[in-house]
Amino acid sequence: MRVTEVCCDWVVYRMTMPGSATGGNVVCERREWEALDAQQPGHHTLLHAGLKTEREAELIARGTAGDPVQRRTKANPFR
Repeated sequence: MRVTEVCCDWVVYRMTMPGSATGGNVVCERREWEALDAQQPGHHTLLHAGLKTEREAELIARGTAGDPVQRRTKANPFR
């Protein structure tokens, strides 16, 4: 029988690129973040921790990219 592991905690962090450039936001399980941070403490920036679902973490990582698209109106065609 296959043993499945249930992830109970997700985090969002900001990746630091070579040359001190700031990368994008990344989603991973908390245990993966802890391993990454143990390798290079303080190299990447933890933004949010303790998220219960991957979907919630993805929406936070994307910022407004996960929001529903607003419909254009005749009064404001650029909205």
